[in-house]
Amino acid sequence: MMKECFDRVREQTPLVHNITNYVTVNDVANILLACGGSPIMSDEPEDVVDITSICGGLNINIGTLNQRSIRSMFLAGQRANELGHTVLLDPVGAGASGLRTSTAKELMEKVKFDVIRGNISEIKTLAQGSGTTKGVDADVADAVTEDNLEQAIAFVKDFSKSCGSITAVTGAIDLVSDGDTCYVIRNGRSEMGKITGTGCQLSGMMTAFVTANPDHKLEAAAAAVCAMGLAGETGFARMQSGDGNSTFRNRIIDAVYNMTGEELERGAKYEVQ
Repeated sequence: MMKECFDRVREQTPLVHNITNYVTVNDVANILLACGGSPIMSDEPEDVVDITSICGGLNINIGTLNQRSIRSMFLAGQRANELGHTVLLDPVGAGASGLRTSTAKELMEKVKFDVIRGNISEIKTLAQGSGTTKGVDADVADAVTEDNLEQAIAFVKDFSKSCGSITAVTGAIDLVSDGDTCYVIRNGRSEMGKITGTGCQLSGMMTAFVTANPDHKLEAAAAAVCAMGLAGETGFARMQSGDGNSTFRNRIIDAVYNMTGEELERGAKYEVQ
């Protein structure tokens, strides 16, 4: 199923509207192009309804909020819901400030999301209504480990059921669940955490995968996580002496660009619970 989900993105070239943060906007656009999607960016309230209307998917990322972009998120989200388009929420830094937390919670109340993707601290904040994160990174105390894996799976399943969205929690061990089934994914490299925006890139790519696979949304979300992690493994293996996190970022994008469905099928490391 990983291969099929990946190949459909290449075949369909889904157009994805991204209301994303200005720290990573270029990387999100490039990863979408690399996986076979097509990116468009707009956060102007007078523009977003028209832009969302011509796209198949909407990626909402709250990483750099302002009042204009917040208004645009609600306008675009409601329009995407009206049209039955795929909508993803990336609650970057939820728990780090009151504005981020309240905006993410209100978006969940007023917009129907197919997928919510974040780190474990961000998802816990959404589940509890309040919380703390280490900036935009997960708190070390929240990390999903082999020791607490069973409890983490139960938490993610419960959250998915309560909000009616697929939940993708990414970290050292990734969890993707629709409330009944959970993919436990172990692709990736710890060094990916030294690059700003790998999570933002994944959210854009995941929106494309789910948009291209409307009948297999859970599998598509899991395939996107596996693809990003596998690209991290491939990119790191190609690092040379003197390379750093900037080169690693580019190698990850190149690895996605050159990836095939067969390669993803072989390299995906996951189990289903």
